[in-house]
Amino acid sequence: MRDVLYLEQVEQAETLLKPQRIEVLRQLAEPRSCTEVAGILDQTPQRVHYHVKRLVEAGLVTQVAERKIRGVHEGVYQASARSYWLSPRLVGRIGGLRRTQDELSLGYLLDLMEEVQEDVAALDPASPELPSIGVSGEIRVRPEHRQLFLNDLRSTLQDLFTRYGGAEGDAFKLAVACYPKGDDR
Repeated sequence: MRDVLYLEQVEQAETLLKPQRIEVLRQLAEPRSCTEVAGILDQTPQRVHYHVKRLVEAGLVTQVAERKIRGVHEGVYQASARSYWLSPRLVGRIGGLRRTQDELSLGYLLDLMEEVQEDVAALDPASPELPSIGVSGEIRVRPEHRQLFLNDLRSTLQDLFTRYGGAEGDAFKLAVACYPKGDDR
């Protein structure tokens, strides 16, 4: 099972975005037959099989085994990935292009997130070594210190780009997103 399956085809998205299929897919996080899933979801095996068949056709589920029960061959299925990401290209850009030159704009942040999502989805999960790091945290800044904080952050990152920005060695992409958290949850 892959960690992420990046969906770029409208047909895959249409197959996935049906509430009944999402429930079936959740049950297939572990290998199960249609009969087993039907019992968990209180559905008929035929109804579950219909949805599983559509998920298999879309590449979202894989048959991992087959067993014979009381003379009947029964497939055992498993979700193809732990997570499914929908490409922003499925909807396309609505309206004009965002002004990506403005690093402080929401449009720039959205463009950056789409780029990161596409880059991560393109990584080869079979690669023996994928050196990466993910860091997340919360920083609280008084309104009068916001610009100073943003300047410090930009300066720190620029120092890293300058120090490690040579033409030799493995290329890494660094994307930093800084945005207001919104309401405290």
